[in-house]
Order: sequence, then C-alpha cells, then structure tokens
Amino acid sequence: MNITEQEIEDLKNLVILLNAKQDSAIIVEGKRDSAALKKIWVSGKILEFHRFQVLIKFADSVSEYKSLIILFDRDRKGRYLTARIIEQLERRTRIDLSFKRKLVSVTKGKIRFIEQLGCYESFM
Repeated sequence: MNITEQEIEDLKNLVILLNAKQDSAIIVEGKRDSAALKKIWVSGKILEFHRFQVLIKFADSVSEYKSLIILFDRDRKGRYLTARIIEQLERRTRIDLSFKRKLVSVTKGKIRFIEQLGCYESFM
C-alpha cells in the first residue's frame, strides 16, 4: 500500500482528536479492530461490540457515555450494525460518525476494515 506523508500527518491529527474526546467511547466490531487502534496510539476508551453479544446488553452498557464514536468496518455487516445502534441509542446518547468519515477521507478510501489501520503503525 502506498502511504503518503500527508496521510500520515492527517492520521496523526485524527488520533489526537480521538484521544481528546474524554466522555466518549470508541465502538469497534472486534478485538483485531481494537488492537489496530491501539497500535496507532489511540488511547481513549475502546469497546468491542462483539463482547456484548446482544444489542440490548450493549445499549444498556454504553448509555453512560456522553458520546459514542462508531468505527465499524465499511462492509455490509458494519453498515448494518451502525444502523441498528443508531436506531437503539439515538435517543439515549450522542452518536458520532464524523470520525468514520474523516478516516475514509484521510486514508483516501484505502482502509475498508478498521484492522487495516495496523499498517500505519510504523509511521506513527
């Protein structure tokens, strides 16, 4: 994968913004996604959706956060889960999809799965 200096700089800025979100939780699909975010120095609260197994358990567990930053994969399953979470939680807490859009923009669409962010580890 060809990675430009601008991508690296923009990704570093995105990580700084993510880490600045104090009352928020970052929601990813699974442990590989979580590990990839940690590799690029994301230090905020990261929750793995698959650990909750049921959407109702997930909704009850995350309602304490002021905001939820959803970083699901850009595949069919990721879009489905995003829609379901928004449906269940939009009245309980703020859902933030802006970081997902920024990630697509920063990586020029190269990253389709969050776990692929691990390839940026050596540049961070």
